[in-house]
Amino acid sequence: MYELSDNQQKYLARVAEAHKDLVRFDIVEKMPAERESPPIHLYAGIIKFEHFEWGIEKATELGVDRVIPVHSARSENGLDKAVSKRLERWRRIALESSQQSRRVFLPEISPVMRLKDVVAKAEGQRIFLDESREALGLATIVKSGTVISLLIGPEGGWTEEERSLASAALWKPASLGPRILRAETAWLASLAILRS
Repeated sequence: MYELSDNQQKYLARVAEAHKDLVRFDIVEKMPAERESPPIHLYAGIIKFEHFEWGIEKATELGVDRVIPVHSARSENGLDKAVSKRLERWRRIALESSQQSRRVFLPEISPVMRLKDVVAKAEGQRIFLDESREALGLATIVKSGTVISLLIGPEGGWTEEERSLASAALWKPASLGPRILRAETAWLASLAILRS
């Protein structure tokens, strides 16, 4: 028996026919397929692509619904322009990670956005990770039942101007504790907290 998904529904199926170029399945039963709640949209500062790709793989395993690369002041020069050439690769990584982790629904991997557009347009509960000591712990500020838009900066964090921009747009600062984490580690720690 195999579990199959068409990005809409999950099925239990058995192989009916197998050939070199084709495998045909018979559906045995339709299985429950509910989206995890709340939906999580990860707005991720652009970092070196090998780290970003690893982050997409792990974020997919942890149940992220959408990953949006974000160009910010401390993003490496030129990486934002190269994102469009990587999108298909990143979508394949998300597909393979979805298959490995037996997800029904694929996460969406979106084109790059500029930080000023993100802070104005993101939906739901808006949270940005901030390494400042005044930020409350992530787990303490999350409300249930609505989309969570989570903004995580690149290596080097946010500039004061970017912090002010997020605060003015009513994004809530959150902390993962006293240590400074690599960006992709912060993705994983945040998603593990939000999905626990």
